[in-house]
Amino acid sequence: MVVAKTKTFMNVSGPAVKALLERYELTPGRVILVYDELALPWKQIRVRPKGSAAGHNGVKSVIASLGTNEFPRVRLGIRPEHLGDGAEFVLSPFKKAQMQEVEEMVAQGCAAVESIIADGVEKSMTMFNRRAGGLQQEEE
Repeated sequence: MVVAKTKTFMNVSGPAVKALLERYELTPGRVILVYDELALPWKQIRVRPKGSAAGHNGVKSVIASLGTNEFPRVRLGIRPEHLGDGAEFVLSPFKKAQMQEVEEMVAQGCAAVESIIADGVEKSMTMFNRRAGGLQQEEE
């Protein structure tokens, strides 16, 4: 297993992902792309087996570089309740009051990645694709 964080801007991360796959002789299906998603409400997590970039420039870059959208992804919702300028929000640091929630969301994202590796994307989707708040107790 390889965990990597590109040093490029997110919008041009595709070439770095492609180089990593080539270095370790991996196919795109072995990538689990984890990224922030302004289209999802704050703290909501979505696991997807594949799909379009849905307007996310970083994902567009990865899809263009790999020549496929056939890779799982973990989307971490960062849209606040009241959003002004999306670009300004994404490029701004989190407020001190948000940091605990960010840490919880990152931990849930890590758990989603571990679940994909251990149990597969489909089972992970049933566990993590819930309403805002990410993983919740199973209903009885």
